[in-house]
Amino acid sequence: MSPHVFADRPAAQPPEHGSVDALITQTRRLLGDVDAVRREAVSDDGDPERRWQRALYELAVHQLSDLDKHLAQLRDGPPRPAVDSPVPGAHDSAPAEPQSGSLLSRVGSAEWNLLTDEASWSGELFQILGRSPGAPPLTLDELPSVVHTDDQAMLTRMVTDCLIEGKPIDGEFRILRADGTARTVHMMGEPVLDADGSTASMWAVLRDVSELRRTQRTVRETHDSLQRRRHIEQTEHRLAVELQEAVLPPWRGSLRFSQGTPHDLDLAARHLPSSMGELVGGDWYDALELPDGQTLLSVGGLSGHGVTVTSGMAMLLGALRGMAVTGTRPAELMGWLNQLTDTSVQPSLGSAVCCRYDPRSRTLTWAQAGHPAPLLFRDGVGRALTPPEGMLLGATPGATYGQAEESLRAGDLLLLHTDGLVPHRSGAAAANRLLDLAPRLTEAATAQDCVRTVFEEFAAYERADEACVLVARIGS
Repeated sequence: MSPHVFADRPAAQPPEHGSVDALITQTRRLLGDVDAVRREAVSDDGDPERRWQRALYELAVHQLSDLDKHLAQLRDGPPRPAVDSPVPGAHDSAPAEPQSGSLLSRVGSAEWNLLTDEASWSGELFQILGRSPGAPPLTLDELPSVVHTDDQAMLTRMVTDCLIEGKPIDGEFRILRADGTARTVHMMGEPVLDADGSTASMWAVLRDVSELRRTQRTVRETHDSLQRRRHIEQTEHRLAVELQEAVLPPWRGSLRFSQGTPHDLDLAARHLPSSMGELVGGDWYDALELPDGQTLLSVGGLSGHGVTVTSGMAMLLGALRGMAVTGTRPAELMGWLNQLTDTSVQPSLGSAVCCRYDPRSRTLTWAQAGHPAPLLFRDGVGRALTPPEGMLLGATPGATYGQAEESLRAGDLLLLHTDGLVPHRSGAAAANRLLDLAPRLTEAATAQDCVRTVFEEFAAYERADEACVLVARIGS
């Protein structure tokens, strides 16, 4: 193909050979680094965010690979045009396909002479359009015959603007190959002027960008999927928080229960969220004055996170309150809650402790379902109450639960809590850390001061899960 004199600038000089080689070396080094990160960092586990990351890595690898091939072509010079006179029998052979794994490197060039109506194509263009290398190149009038019907008008408009108004061509269209496949081609071209300044021909470079667009579409689709999932998660998180706030008692400071007796309760509680704010679970605390003058104290939680778990917690807490009002004893309460958990639409496991406090006799009657026992603090010393028999809610249908009693004194302090209150510890280890606070808790003036002491002790730690704490001080 002869050198061109373009309408808006002279032909550029070819780059220095050494500088292009340096760029190729840098590109290949970067390509290797990106490909290594892609292979090691991104696994295919079906997660939308992982799919989006993998698609971006693949797009980056493809583009760097094609940049390498582009630079190699730039170093080696322009390809030779196809032979105008076909070799006998050559038109019967199928066009060679471009090397697999390449996107942008599928580049061909063409020139259409307006004076002679002749066309000159590079060999790569025959490959892109799926035509036999021995077939004659298509003229500008014939080119729309291989273009998708819906894109023919756009191609005609681009060519007309180029030839008549001197506008550069820069657009994409779909082509239909002889083998029935469709490809997306990006075309860039300019008019070539003769000595008189008239348009003598049109020169263009055509790229097969089918795989590039497919990869970009994958990135876009996975990104949209990720955004939809995040929107759903944000909505569910908001609903879970609102439901939790609606169900848990909205105490501000201490709450005193009194039924006209001198033995009132000073109560305070607090919900401690997870350090990862998006994790909203099914922990609860509750205190309720009952019609017979006794007080219901309970804490518990369901396993898992999200609005489904929070709604399950709301159901259990509502059932617990309703049955307690009827006078149901703690052991029977645990049995009914176990059946309710086991037969719910979304079965799950849970734990709970339920206490009834009688202010007249200062007797605490309680039962538990796989839950940490209440802690009793008296005279500067704390101990865990001996738990009656009881397994996790929802673990076994028809489970039975034991019941225990504890005589309390004026000034005693009860602390009920859920798992996770003491970060990185559970069971006896968590109870011991709380019991270490006995001197400070028994010296506190109010139940609210006790809750504040517990919170300050553990607030600085990273908390993997949420927790609840409830403190009840026995009045004089």
